[in-house]
Amino acid sequence: MRNKILAGIAAGAVAALGLMVAPAGAATAGNAQLSVLHGIPDTPVDVYVNGELTIDDFQPGDLAGPLELPAGDYEVALTETDAADDSSPVLGPVTLTLAADMNYTAVAHLNADGTTPTATLFTNDTSATAAGEGRLTVRHVAAAPAVDVLSGGSPVIEDLSNPDEATLDLAAGTVSASVAAAGTTDPVLGPTDVDVQEGVLTIVYAWGSLEDENLAVAVQTISGLHSAPDGVPSGSGGQLAERDAMMQALLVLGGLAVAAAIAASAVVVASARSRR
Repeated sequence: MRNKILAGIAAGAVAALGLMVAPAGAATAGNAQLSVLHGIPDTPVDVYVNGELTIDDFQPGDLAGPLELPAGDYEVALTETDAADDSSPVLGPVTLTLAADMNYTAVAHLNADGTTPTATLFTNDTSATAAGEGRLTVRHVAAAPAVDVLSGGSPVIEDLSNPDEATLDLAAGTVSASVAAAGTTDPVLGPTDVDVQEGVLTIVYAWGSLEDENLAVAVQTISGLHSAPDGVPSGSGGQLAERDAMMQALLVLGGLAVAAAIAASAVVVASARSRR
C-alpha cells in the first residue's frame, strides 16, 4: 500500500500555482482518483495515510497526485515534518471515504476565522462539457469572510463562503478574475488570468489568511471532459463548410481520374500483349 501511494505521489507532485493535468478517465475502472492540496500557510507537514508516511515535507501551496486508489475509507493525518509517527498530528486523523470511479481533491486548510486547521474532501465534476466549452470551479478554502468572484468588475459568483465551491461552464478562453469581499468590488486577491480550456476542468483555490495577508491562489486542471465533437467548426457564412465540401469533391474526382488512368493503361498494355 505504502509503495503504491508513494509511487503515485512521486509521479504526480507539482509546485504551488502550477498546473496539474490529469485525464478524467485515466483511473482503472472501480478505483478512485485522489489529489491533495496543502492550504495551511506557514506550516510544512508530513502526510500519513493509514498510519504510513505518504508525503514527506509537504509545503503550503503544494498540490500532489492524482493517486489511483481502491474505493474505501482512508485515515489521513498531518504531522510536523520529521515526526516519528502520526501519534501527535497537526490535523486529523480525518477519514476520507472514496467511491469507485470518482475523482476527488482533499484540501488541508484553515477554517473561516483562521483559528483551526481543517480538511475538506471535494468531488471534482468530470462530467462531459459541451463542444467549445470548459469548466471553471472556484473553491474558497481561505481564512476570510464570504467573497464574490468578479470578472470585468462584475460578480459572476456571489457570497461564496469557506469551504464552499461554485462551478461555471464557460466558452474556452482566458478569463480575468478577482476575489472581493461579498458585496464589494475592491479585490483582495487578483485579478488573475485563468485559462479555461476546452474539455478541461480548471479548479481555482483561494487559500491562506486575509488577516495575515498571505492569501494565495492554487490551480488544478483535469482534462478529458470533451463531448463529441471535440471542437466547434469555425468560419464565416458557411464558407468553411463549402470549402471542405469542395475539397472533398476534388479529392474524389482526382481519385476517379487516377483510377481511370490506371485502368486505361492496363487496357493498353493488355492490347499490346494480345497483338504479340
